[in-house]
Amino acid sequence: MKPLQISAETAQMLSKKLGVPLEQIMHMPQHILIQKLMELEKDK
Repeated sequence: MKPLQISAETAQMLSKKLGVPLEQIMHMPQHILIQKLMELEKDK
C-alpha cells in the first residue's frame, strides 16, 4: 500500500486533531483516515 497523497501540513493537522503520531497518519489506509475525519466532524 502506497503512502497517502497528502501534504505535510495536512498530515500534521490530522495528527494533532486525531492525537495520532505523524508516521501512523502517513501509513494509515485512506478509508480508515476518512472514517476518522467523519467521526471528528460528527463530534463538532
